Order: sequence, then structure tokens, then C-alpha cells
Amino acid sequence: MPQKDPCQKQACEIQKCLQVNNYMESKCEAVIREMRKCCAQYPRGRSICCSGFEKEERERGKLKVTEGIPPSPQ
Repeated sequence: MPQKDPCQKQACEIQKCLQVNNYMESKCEAVIREMRKCCAQYPRGRSICCSGFEKEERERGKLKVTEGIPPSPQ
């Protein structure tokens, strides 16, 4: 039997909040923060619900790496 996703509760709270607030993310910052906290407690891949946050982190990490690199001469 598959284990329950550890961050499913927080993911559902985000969906409820977004629906109630006409999908304005700024009104749901607190529940999004709680989701990030939950995702940070588990290794990558443990929570399917966290996959979007994990992807966002990877992309942000790539951006930081390329920000410090000067443009190549042409």
C-alpha cells in the first residue's frame, strides 16, 4: 500500500486558499510558506506534492550560477 504524501494536507490548503481568493497568490502567502516548510523536511522525491517547489528551486539555483558568469566575448 503506498504511503500518504507527507505534504498533501498543505497542498490541499493552498488549493482551497487560491479558490477562495480568486487565485491571487499574494493572499495565500502564509499557506504557501507552510508548504515550503513541509517540503524542506523531506528528501527530494519523497512528496509528489512538492515536485513543483523542487523544480522551482533547481531553476533558481541554475540562475544563481549563471548570474556570476560574465558574458562571453563575441
